[in-house]
Amino acid sequence: MKSKPKGKLAIFDTFKTKNQELTGEAKRQRAIITILGSNVNPAERTRTGISQKIAKKQEISWKNIYSGIFRDLDEILLPMGIAEENGRLPLKRGPKALQEKGIPYYHLTKKGVLVGLSISGIENMSSEFKKFFLKSEPKEKEFANILSKFMTNSPTFTYSIFQKYVKAFCENKIKELLPFDLSKLQDISDENLIIQKEIVLAFGKLSSKEKKEAIVFFEKIT
Repeated sequence: MKSKPKGKLAIFDTFKTKNQELTGEAKRQRAIITILGSNVNPAERTRTGISQKIAKKQEISWKNIYSGIFRDLDEILLPMGIAEENGRLPLKRGPKALQEKGIPYYHLTKKGVLVGLSISGIENMSSEFKKFFLKSEPKEKEFANILSKFMTNSPTFTYSIFQKYVKAFCENKIKELLPFDLSKLQDISDENLIIQKEIVLAFGKLSSKEKKEAIVFFEKIT
């Protein structure tokens, strides 16, 4: 029996007194996932490399955040199957046993790519999207084509769909992220999704002239 993770995926956690502000843990986990989902070399995907990359951006010492990065990886992202070891880099210094064993570096699993699609910051979102569906089962590909169209023409909307799906998992409204199944969202009341559905259905019923008028209308208000 697999041991349960000691922590939880906190990428959507906000301060109780500041609803829109992400907690330090949420920002840190997002940063780790973003790095592992980006095209960076193996050295930047070790615990030290991740710490240094985040620290450089924040202009702080990487040693100050190393323990937090270590904990997020070893107690949350690895046990939950969001990240996994991708190989080991040889060490030239240090204890002989450690030199022989090497330093592990990581990458995102299929589940991790799905989580990555739900947070902003990953520059190669389009290629990650394709990577996810390449690894998917036939049932998971039901909406792959339409989502791909949305990804090209409406990336913000597509991002919001993945965000709602993964957030529902983080809030225990969805038991498992995989298999990927958008019908899991049907039992979750979401006003924005209802509004978006109404707009799409209403737009489909408009005449060509009315569609042009609707487009002008939305361009005026957004």
